[in-house]
Amino acid sequence: MSAVQYFQLKTQYNHWMNKRLYDLCQSLSDEERKRNQGAFFSSIHGTLNHILLADLLWLSRLGLPVACRANSLADILYDDYHQLTAARHEVDALLTNYIGSLTDTDIAQSIQYKRLQSDDVNELPLGLILTHLFNHQTHHRGQLTTLMTQIGIEVGVTDMISMPLAATLLAPKHG
Repeated sequence: MSAVQYFQLKTQYNHWMNKRLYDLCQSLSDEERKRNQGAFFSSIHGTLNHILLADLLWLSRLGLPVACRANSLADILYDDYHQLTAARHEVDALLTNYIGSLTDTDIAQSIQYKRLQSDDVNELPLGLILTHLFNHQTHHRGQLTTLMTQIGIEVGVTDMISMPLAATLLAPKHG
């Protein structure tokens, strides 16, 4: 599996899990989504916002056409769940298209960026940045599944190998 194929797989998994979790959260009341459950970002809604905020930060650092008006990693970008959901779908589509446009050479290139609250210039290979982006999402989605389970929502299996068409996507290519 090439680096590009790996990140395409991660993008598909990301999209699948985000859709599943957002669909499940749709059934919750606004009060339930925003109830402080003692998580890093307080609530289900706060955690969903944080994941989106971090994605927007990284995508803006990569030069994609997104705006991230955050001052803190805990900022609530969207208080309204329907707006948050629409923004998540847009970012997932943008990320899918971006990853689909990359080559293995692109992934090896270094990217310079600044942190949210610092003017220091940092530099990392794009492949490491993308790995971090996807790992960050997975980490916080794990927190979401815990928060959801605590309030009685059955999330089901979240393993990548259980994703529809995973076996096909992961199969070695012959030819």
